[in-house]
Amino acid sequence: MKILLLPFLLCILCINAYSQKKKDPSEKESLFRFGFKGGVNLNKIEGKSFKDEFNYNYSLGGFMQINIARKLGLQPEINFVQTTAETSDEVTDIYEDLFVGGNQKKAKLDYLKFAGLLNIDLGPSQRVKLQLGPQWGMLLNQTVDSLKSPQDVFKKGEFSVLGGVLLQLPLIHIGTRYEIGLTDINGIDNQDKWRSQAWQFFVGITL
Repeated sequence: MKILLLPFLLCILCINAYSQKKKDPSEKESLFRFGFKGGVNLNKIEGKSFKDEFNYNYSLGGFMQINIARKLGLQPEINFVQTTAETSDEVTDIYEDLFVGGNQKKAKLDYLKFAGLLNIDLGPSQRVKLQLGPQWGMLLNQTVDSLKSPQDVFKKGEFSVLGGVLLQLPLIHIGTRYEIGLTDINGIDNQDKWRSQAWQFFVGITL
């Protein structure tokens, strides 16, 4: 967890400092805006079958902003997100006939994720936004190195919730958010519950 603290704290400090800026009378957001972003996805899968550690991956996506009120807006978005996890030795104890024993192996998941976020302006500036909302992830591809058979291990879909902050400058934006999975993504059985979580740090442009 220590490796997450420095980038998270720096991002929060920058956003907090900007939120104290007095509103410029000429500063007014358009009703509709759209943009693109990319960044780091630090994820892990909770469950006895996986190592309890975050893994570095990436995410790429696009979004639209609908600013419906002075301090309130909606942000639907679509993102391609890569997730990885390392299976623990216990996975072969729980599923003796499915996984190969021995060294810990990787699982790689590629998701297309659809989010619907609520943007709430913080402070006098319209540039700092609290983001909250649900997300649906559609599993595009799954690769598990230690499988004995080609069967699917993970469920094809996942619900999650997001919360974070966004600093939106005139063209460039930066932000961070935390994702908590609500769905048990174990597609084998209910012997071990698997739930995902992730920190995301991103930068992009808003047009």
